Amino acid sequence: PVHRSLDLRELGRPADGLGFAVHDDMAATLELHDGVVTRRASTEPGAFLLGYGLLDVDGILEAHRDLVATVEDAREEGEEELVVGRTADIRWVPLARNTCGDLLFVDHRPQHAGEIGEMSFGDPEYRMLWPRMDLMLVDLCEALEKRTPVTCVPRIPRLHEGRMLEWPVAAR
Repeated sequence: PVHRSLDLRELGRPADGLGFAVHDDMAATLELHDGVVTRRASTEPGAFLLGYGLLDVDGILEAHRDLVATVEDAREEGEEELVVGRTADIRWVPLARNTCGDLLFVDHRPQHAGEIGEMSFGDPEYRMLWPRMDLMLVDLCEALEKRTPVTCVPRIPRLHEGRMLEWPVAAR
């Protein structure tokens, strides 16, 4: 993990931040770990969840700007109903990214506040993976302890060198 002095208010600034406060679960995670060193390849250990590495504040803001731009482009092209809440939303706050650019995010829309979603460029719509971050972390810990997959994806986490997670494909 990369540690630096972190001021979560920089995420909530309207000018160049999100423009709204982050969910308490996300704030707690960022206070502990402001991102991780980006992996160069998907086979390298160090992914937080499956192939996703935690973003730092700058990475969160950059990925969020990309989602906002996608929403704005869709609105300009009259395709808002095809995009907003399906493939991008201004109230999705990216938490982690994989080497392909797919995102795990914390949903900040009022009716979905705190949900952990996945936005994959290969899928037409996001998937809600967990209703809350604490449940995601419980599933992650149990998968590591019991050597079982954390999701329907057949990958079982294991410790690499006692300090990093790796996600090999589970034998069937």
